[in-house]
Amino acid sequence: MYLPSHFAETRPEVLHALVRAQPLAVLVTHGAAGLEANHLPLLLDIGSTGETALLGHVARANPVWRLDGAEALAIFQGPQAYVSPSWYPSKRENGKVVPTWNYVTVHAHGRLRVHDDPAWIRRLLDRLTTQMEAPRAQPWAVSDAPADYLEKMVAMVVGVELRVERLEGKWKVSQNQPAANRAGVVAGLEAEGEAEAAAMAREIVRRAQGKT
Repeated sequence: MYLPSHFAETRPEVLHALVRAQPLAVLVTHGAAGLEANHLPLLLDIGSTGETALLGHVARANPVWRLDGAEALAIFQGPQAYVSPSWYPSKRENGKVVPTWNYVTVHAHGRLRVHDDPAWIRRLLDRLTTQMEAPRAQPWAVSDAPADYLEKMVAMVVGVELRVERLEGKWKVSQNQPAANRAGVVAGLEAEGEAEAAAMAREIVRRAQGKT
C-alpha cells in the first residue's frame, strides 16, 4: 500500500480498534487460479505474548482453505467519503484545488493456517457470535440452535487463521490540508446528511485534535 508518512497509522491499539469495529475483511490470496478475494468476518485474537492472528471460517466448497501456509492479505475498511474541492475556502482564493477521496483502512499481512477441526470451529463461532451479538438487548447464542443442526453446519465450513506478520494502517483524513480547508470538509460532509459522510467528518475532527 502506498503510505505517505502523514497518512500512516502505526499504533497497534488504533489498528486493533478498527479491526474490531469493522470485522468484515477482504482476504486476498494467490493460488493456482491467480489472485482471489474473499469477503469474510475475521476475529482479532491477541496472544499472551502479543502475537496477533485473525480467525475466520469459509465454506468447505471454497478452495481458499486449501492454501495452507500461503501468503495472504486481509483488508479492513473504515469510513470513506468523496471530498469536493468546493468545500475548500482556498478554492475562492486561488482555485488551485482538486477532488480527492478520504478513507481509513488497515492491512494485515501474514500466512494462512487451516483448521479442519470441529472443536476449533465451534469455539470460533461462539467467540465471533458473542462479539457481534453483544450490543443487542437479547443476544443470540450459537447454542440456541439444535445440536444436530449445529453439527451439520460446522461440518460444512473450515476454519482459517491469518497469522499476522505485519499490520499497517492508513488514515487519509485531510491531514495534508490547512485548518480552514479541513473545517470546510467537515462542514461539507456533515451537510451531506449521510452516515458514512458523518463518520468521516468525525475522523477528521478526531485526528486534528490528536484523539486517534
